[in-house]
Amino acid sequence: MVEKRFVSMALIALATLTLAGGAFAQQKSADASAAKPKITLVEPVKDFGTVPKGQMLDWSFVIKNTGTADLEIKSANPTCGCTVADFDKLIKPGQSGKITAHVDTTNFSGPISKAVTIQSNDPETPAAQVSIAATVKPYVEAYPAGFVRYTLLQGEEQTQSVTLYSEDEAPFEILSVTTPGEWVKVKHSKIALDSERIKAGRAGQNQYKVDVTVGGSTTPVGPLTDKIVFKTNSKFQPEYRLSLSGVVRPTYIVAPSVVNFGEVSTEMGQAERVITVQSNNRAQMDAFKVSKVESNIPGITAEAKSTDQAGIFEVSVKVVKGTKPGEFDGKLKIFTSDPIKPTTEIPVRGMVK
Repeated sequence: MVEKRFVSMALIALATLTLAGGAFAQQKSADASAAKPKITLVEPVKDFGTVPKGQMLDWSFVIKNTGTADLEIKSANPTCGCTVADFDKLIKPGQSGKITAHVDTTNFSGPISKAVTIQSNDPETPAAQVSIAATVKPYVEAYPAGFVRYTLLQGEEQTQSVTLYSEDEAPFEILSVTTPGEWVKVKHSKIALDSERIKAGRAGQNQYKVDVTVGGSTTPVGPLTDKIVFKTNSKFQPEYRLSLSGVVRPTYIVAPSVVNFGEVSTEMGQAERVITVQSNNRAQMDAFKVSKVESNIPGITAEAKSTDQAGIFEVSVKVVKGTKPGEFDGKLKIFTSDPIKPTTEIPVRGMVK
């Protein structure tokens, strides 16, 4: 009887311990699941006030983890290419980290606000945002715009003019000018007559007329995306960059630029391809001529002929019947009346079966 009572008491005690252990485990699991990170932005907006144009704005935003689990910063994405962000990837509970943003004000004027979006593992605020604000003041500026634009043929020249002015107190001076190449020529002179001055900048301050001439035979063909750099005596903006924009077109175009016959058989006759050579000078289409074409490839002939449209020629390229089988790879030389580019070479390749 005693043994049975002892066994019963032991079983009851064991059951009690099991239930208690299970309850403890459930409580521990619940506590663990309740742990979560929380992102807190100490100063979400940094306002620099008025800054001179061209100044780099750098600021480290403090990020606190006021939660109970590790805060993971997954990314910090700027809203524009002018802002670069560096950040701490892991912030422990109760600790702080930083997200550093950099804003280049060179291309801005007036009020700006540049943001960085922060992605984290905070379940309540997975996306947060910090931003840098400022009012960008140009102490040296160009009128009517900070760029000059050109559309011209290679070999042509065009001149655009701007006025450079300053907000500085000291008498404004241009110390030196650097251009991207000899195909850009800059002349600048102080404006002496009040009638030629613009209503901008500090009253009584020096203003400069700047003439920018672009062109000549060495002008690169393609889009213009260069800068003219002015060194000045401005205290706040010692360097001013005037943008060159636009496009320089070739004097004539050749299409296609490469002739590829692929595999051809000349047993039944000649294989032929056609190249079009067209002037880009719409004002003088009649003046453009293709005089002759030379081939350096045995078995490949080429002949130019005019078309019904002025300034457009067709070059017939042929693999003549009976050409020796094998691979060929050479060039055609096209002779034109163009003074800028009198000749052009076109690669020709293929295989005779």
